[in-house]
Amino acid sequence: MRVTSAQVRRYRVRVQQLDRAPVAERSPGDADLLDIGVQDTGPDGALWALAIRGVPLTAGHWPHDLALAWTVRGAPHAYRRADLREVERTLRPFSEADAAKRVLNAAGPLKAAGIPATEALATTARTMREVVTEPLAKGELSTRMTAAMPDPYLRWCEACQATHMYEMPFRLAALHAGLELEPGTAPPVVRRIPRWPESQVGVVERDGSGPDLLRDLLHLLGPLTPKQVAAYLDAPARDVVARWPSDAVAIEIDGVEAQILEADAEALHDAEETDAVRLLGPYDPYLQAGDRALVAPDTSRHASLWQAIGRPGAVLARGEVVGTWRPRAKNKALGIAFDEWVPWDAATRAAVETEHARLAAFRGVEPR
Repeated sequence: MRVTSAQVRRYRVRVQQLDRAPVAERSPGDADLLDIGVQDTGPDGALWALAIRGVPLTAGHWPHDLALAWTVRGAPHAYRRADLREVERTLRPFSEADAAKRVLNAAGPLKAAGIPATEALATTARTMREVVTEPLAKGELSTRMTAAMPDPYLRWCEACQATHMYEMPFRLAALHAGLELEPGTAPPVVRRIPRWPESQVGVVERDGSGPDLLRDLLHLLGPLTPKQVAAYLDAPARDVVARWPSDAVAIEIDGVEAQILEADAEALHDAEETDAVRLLGPYDPYLQAGDRALVAPDTSRHASLWQAIGRPGAVLARGEVVGTWRPRAKNKALGIAFDEWVPWDAATRAAVETEHARLAAFRGVEPR
């Protein structure tokens, strides 16, 4: 099947529910993206990503039905609280090579000490569970973990001028320990997840249970290649290829091949244009699939849209990124500085102003 990149963008708007109007009675967990987790980075983060998909949420008010945990790439992600046990199973390493890749610079010292990365994650998780008997700020938890862990788990940090654990094993082990993040805390506070089974603490071997994350990623972010999915997960490509869904089918997008679930192929081909205009947060899932040339065909814009530090949000209009935005808050008013990539027509400009007011209301301030 051949499709255009515009069809893919329209499909993603639909499947990610960016065209939904807000409904006051909608439950906090009623967003399909929670199946893969919604990254909570930046001042608006996951709550704004859910709000622009029609979930009635406001800044700083996390409903009990949602939970926050360090997961994919060590970043904080929001999930349905009821799903956390399955999420933990789904995010266990595919293999020893996968675990070693995910822990980044900790892999070398652990290997030199004869400690498999999977064992290191399990040990860290069990120790962390013992240490966190009450909510602890990250710094205090780090201090206690440094005192409890042997040398191969520790490193000298030039920036902190102190010895502490390698960052990625520290973060990735937390959910395996049955720990979540307390939303809205900076530095983050780590606490136990209520009623977490002790039998699930420190278990990192995959048992085949839980949802298939690769399928969910292909459905919500697809079409994608195994290499793109591997990059998204920080996993080895060969592990992703070995577990690739058997019902994935090839799609040619403007001459470039990717894959999508067979059940989604028709929806992709028939994706219709939407009038939706949204102010995407800097780390919105729509911007995270990894195929940047598809999301923003003008490659000269990539450096500014995906800045390593201080990146802007994106203005999405009718399935196309047509500019960027940055908040300009002052007192109890929210201004926004826009960079228009293309000339906006009157309808787009009016819709952007509506979304500006929506973001201000989400933050509990007035637009200006």
